[in-house]
Amino acid sequence: PRRHSEVLPEFFQTIVKESSFEKNDFDAVAVSIGPGSFTGLRIGLGFAKGLAYALNKPLIPVNHLEAHFLSPFLDLPEIQYPFTSLLVSGGHSLIVDVKDFEDYEIIGQSLDDAVGEAFDKVAKLLDLPYPGGPYIERLALEGKSDAFDFPRPMINSDDLNMSLSGLKTSVLYTVQKISNMTQEIKSDIAASFQQAISDVLVAKIKKSIETTRRKEVIIAGGVAANKLLRSEFKKLEKSHNIK
Repeated sequence: PRRHSEVLPEFFQTIVKESSFEKNDFDAVAVSIGPGSFTGLRIGLGFAKGLAYALNKPLIPVNHLEAHFLSPFLDLPEIQYPFTSLLVSGGHSLIVDVKDFEDYEIIGQSLDDAVGEAFDKVAKLLDLPYPGGPYIERLALEGKSDAFDFPRPMINSDDLNMSLSGLKTSVLYTVQKISNMTQEIKSDIAASFQQAISDVLVAKIKKSIETTRRKEVIIAGGVAANKLLRSEFKKLEKSHNIK
């Protein structure tokens, strides 16, 4: 919390200076109110309240998850409702049927670990820094994605739910059995784990397309930056004629 409260004002000042904002350029102050980490939300909300008060502007509370799957509208205003959204972040893994603005239905979710959480935990097993996603992705570039046959939990289930704790546990047991852990083996584990995650997510979205008949899919959240995941979804885009 101390670090958050130090960085946030500096970050805001940088944005203001680089963007040449004036006070009257702001219509309102919007702030995430959850779900999420209490500490981060508390600091962010306190800063936003002070900012709104100082600027004499309205304060708009925003649902964190809703903001994720509506954020592509900032760059792609041509997106049309309805669409399917796969939201994969450090704390959340959801498949949402977005029927219209403020009309959402969760049609699938992780029953245990979130995708980002699984990346973080596996990164810790491999002695990689936090957050683990970018480090696993970098390490996986040097590894073989078929070196380890990790499970794809619930990949063939009849619903759109996911389970990732078994995959994480399989990586744990694999690491524990290896007495001489080399950089090459680490790379192979990272690549194989990442491929397993990607296979599960692609399979679930493929099933959601067949279920909902939606032609547009939004991939949102921090894990959506993963390049393997993006390339796998590009293949799905072509094979299923979706956007």
